[in-house]
Amino acid sequence: MKLFAIVPLVVAAIALCACGGESKADAATSTVCDARADIAKQVDSLSAMTAQTFTLDSATASLKAIRDDLSEVAGAQGDLSQDRRAQVQAANQQFKAQVQQVAGEVGRSLGAGEAKDQLTAAFDDLASTYRQTFAKVDCGS
Repeated sequence: MKLFAIVPLVVAAIALCACGGESKADAATSTVCDARADIAKQVDSLSAMTAQTFTLDSATASLKAIRDDLSEVAGAQGDLSQDRRAQVQAANQQFKAQVQQVAGEVGRSLGAGEAKDQLTAAFDDLASTYRQTFAKVDCGS
């Protein structure tokens, strides 16, 4: 008898969850904005490195996190509104190209002082590219 009383409550709870859910576009926007925030954090971390504070492990970890964020953005793009999708796609493509270039430079560097100087300059360029691309994506902040 208790089961008959619980079943309608479960059905009602499921119905309420289904009606109040987030749209695909809202979920995609949230994914893009979360990734954008993490990209900003990683770019800040990279651009704060100097030749004295540079470590290959931390640079590689930040670049991997950025690549993961870019993959999340790419996966969410299809559910964005047409205007937002175009803006995010352009930002993703341009920024991804810069990340690949910087990752290649990190892969070629083995820690020499001059190489570290070049990498910190590359990280500054990455920060500039971020400001020209993803920083312009509106996330309401």
